[in-house]
Amino acid sequence: MLTKLLQTLFKNFIAGFKGYNLEQVSACYHIPCTLNMPDNIIFVNNEQGIANELSLIFTQLKQAKANNIKAVKASYQLVAKNIVLVSIDWHFIDESNQLFADFCGVYHIQINGEKLKIINVASHELANSLNLENALTLDH
Repeated sequence: MLTKLLQTLFKNFIAGFKGYNLEQVSACYHIPCTLNMPDNIIFVNNEQGIANELSLIFTQLKQAKANNIKAVKASYQLVAKNIVLVSIDWHFIDESNQLFADFCGVYHIQINGEKLKIINVASHELANSLNLENALTLDH
């Protein structure tokens, strides 16, 4: 059951990024949440805050002419009754089918019944990728 819920969450997440759909990606996040990038940490405590941060990411993806986003490796592990840790290695591909960015995203996801929301994400170099208890297949 948890595997299917995670697949649904990240299917929506990926589709939202591919379609530059702010509402679809925002719906994947819990408010408040934290976004940890290599150069800064952002605490988002309202809907406008997540919209602003995602808009900046969308602008970067458009400037890089992103054509595809692939989850090349993913795994997860329950770390508390209502928290799951997910590690995903991402490849961002441009319109020339060239890799322009790759990194590992480590997500803390809150489980509330059948609703899953990202409460924290940390982006790292691929060398810091995690191999957690359960493999997670994410079609792209």
